[in-house]
Amino acid sequence: MLVLSRKKNESIHIAGNIKVTVLDVSGDIIKLGIDAPKNIEIYRSEVFQAIQAENQQAASSKTDINQLSKLLSTITEDLKKSNT
Repeated sequence: MLVLSRKKNESIHIAGNIKVTVLDVSGDIIKLGIDAPKNIEIYRSEVFQAIQAENQQAASSKTDINQLSKLLSTITEDLKKSNT
């Protein structure tokens, strides 16, 4: 992890198109301004972690649906065989 010290109104640049500026420091609260292209997604850490958890849950649900679909296909084939 890169650790930098910045004072109020000082900035850092990331990848040439993202600028992070310290807007205010009040006690243990720091306000940052982020200037980045609209296609760059920016999330607070807790929001990003919640999105990741939702994505993992959705991916596991998709696997469950695929397993159910295969099971249904097998049952359907067995029923067709038993009817002939």
